[in-house]
Amino acid sequence: MSLLAPLALLLGLAAAVPLWLHLRRRKVEMRLDFPAVRYLLRAEQEHARELKARNALLMFLRVAIVLLIALAAARPLARLGGTGHGPTAMAVVLDNSMSTGAVVDGRSVLAGLQEVVRDVMDPARPSDRLWLVTADGAVTGGSASALVTAVDRVVPLAGAGDLATAVRAGSAVASGAGLPTARVVVVTDGQASAWPVRLPAPSAPMVLYAPPTPPPANRAVTRVVTDPPHWAPRGTLRATVLAREPVAWRVALGSATLARGTVTGGGTIETGATPAARGWTSGLVELPPDELRADDVRAFALHVGAAPAARAEAAAGPFVRTALAALAADGRVSDGPGVTIRSAENAGALPALLAAPADPARVALANRALERARIPWRLGERRAGPVQLRGDGLDGATVQRYYALQPVGSAIADTLVRAGVEPVIVAGEGWVLVAFAFDPADTDLPLRASFLPWLDRTIARRLAADAGPVLDAAPSSWVARPSWATGLEASDGTVQAVQGARFRAPAAAGVYFLRRGAERAGAVVVASEGAESVLDRVRATAIASRFAGREVDGVDDVAQLTARAWSGDSPRPVLAGLVLGALLLLAAETWLSRRDDADTA
Repeated sequence: MSLLAPLALLLGLAAAVPLWLHLRRRKVEMRLDFPAVRYLLRAEQEHARELKARNALLMFLRVAIVLLIALAAARPLARLGGTGHGPTAMAVVLDNSMSTGAVVDGRSVLAGLQEVVRDVMDPARPSDRLWLVTADGAVTGGSASALVTAVDRVVPLAGAGDLATAVRAGSAVASGAGLPTARVVVVTDGQASAWPVRLPAPSAPMVLYAPPTPPPANRAVTRVVTDPPHWAPRGTLRATVLAREPVAWRVALGSATLARGTVTGGGTIETGATPAARGWTSGLVELPPDELRADDVRAFALHVGAAPAARAEAAAGPFVRTALAALAADGRVSDGPGVTIRSAENAGALPALLAAPADPARVALANRALERARIPWRLGERRAGPVQLRGDGLDGATVQRYYALQPVGSAIADTLVRAGVEPVIVAGEGWVLVAFAFDPADTDLPLRASFLPWLDRTIARRLAADAGPVLDAAPSSWVARPSWATGLEASDGTVQAVQGARFRAPAAAGVYFLRRGAERAGAVVVASEGAESVLDRVRATAIASRFAGREVDGVDDVAQLTARAWSGDSPRPVLAGLVLGALLLLAAETWLSRRDDADTA
């Protein structure tokens, strides 16, 4: 047995009052014998046993009444048989990830899950505490009727959300409610990609429901890449399509159609184009509508303009000059003053790609030049390799000799490439610093196929004055803010200010342009995770087995779900029984007292 208000047991001390009164009645201060009283004494002696038993019974009844009232005030709970349930703290986790927007037999999967949640909440009582947790981690508490209204307002997310985090949140609020019974109820469509193979155990008992029906077929655009991000003015668009049968596709830029075609059995579609538009704009890759409409359209951002001007100084090395000439021949760059590729000892006007000097004797000159250019990094101790490069598309290349890069001050900069754990290519506003020379004696990077695309991206995305980065983000995820970004422009033209080291991406899918003051200078493309379009499901029992350390029930029947959610082994209130017992004892005490008074009279 447990008590919801144990301090109320102090009322039981009042049971001493009838006991004291009973004992006080037995005290006789003075005894005087009168002749007329002798007959009464004889009668009392004849009924002494009966009177003593009646008085003892009255004392017992009065003490028991007080004790029952005190116990009832403490609101005891006990594990008793029967129907119903005791006060329960229940958190219901409702899966509203993008996949639940799929339509099966004319009805969305989410609508079916919402009906299941309403059935689960139906047995709730005023003594229960309830919460609704959705896949984006939002927690709503309230009465059963209020939460049913909240359930009706839930809509599918634009992405996967995070069901594992939602389960942890629901488990925390239920187990921390202070009620004798805590439950977590998970209602999900059972999408395989939403549930990792190993999940941490919830801190409260959990029952999980997933429908046994198979998922609908789905086709989707799962990825879009523009190569390069800055078209000058021509480029290539590649999109990954998920489909089991031939499907038509369309690429649109603004209101204009760039290309159409058909892809057979999924795969990658590729199209080259020379758009008439200039500057930053957004586009769509579209498929015909199917059962899951949310992934039939995927947005992309594109910057179209003149090829950025770039020039390489002699000290940058022959490999850089050859690569730059190849980019110019392909129309990716033009020859002219703009981005300069030079050795760090010649650092001057920005924007510039700066490489460490080939001659170690010139490192001191390079550091003074970096200081004058206000670049917050210096070339430190020389390192020896070979060490593999990692990051920015250069994985697999090796470096033989490089300098340890040492930050100066607190200026914001991005680490693009590392050699082991040490940064070797860093970038800031208008500059990129490389910790080694573009020389085969120092690195094999200039000899690799990845060098030319990297140089192209670095010029167009990092250094060109009229282009900026394209950042991919899942809905509501955190995005690292470029140091120059002041706002985020939505499709309707409204601008939201951004500040700090990072900001949260919008919840709705689409293209949002990064603003540098009043100008567009980059883009954030918010789109669902590609895995969210794969609707393969796993059974509820299989999902339940992935939670380590605690037994989790997995069911695919709504009646079983409701029964286990409000399981009959939980402590139940016994207040009504105690109150009824006290009333019966009070009635018995009243009847016995009146009989006693009548006999005395």
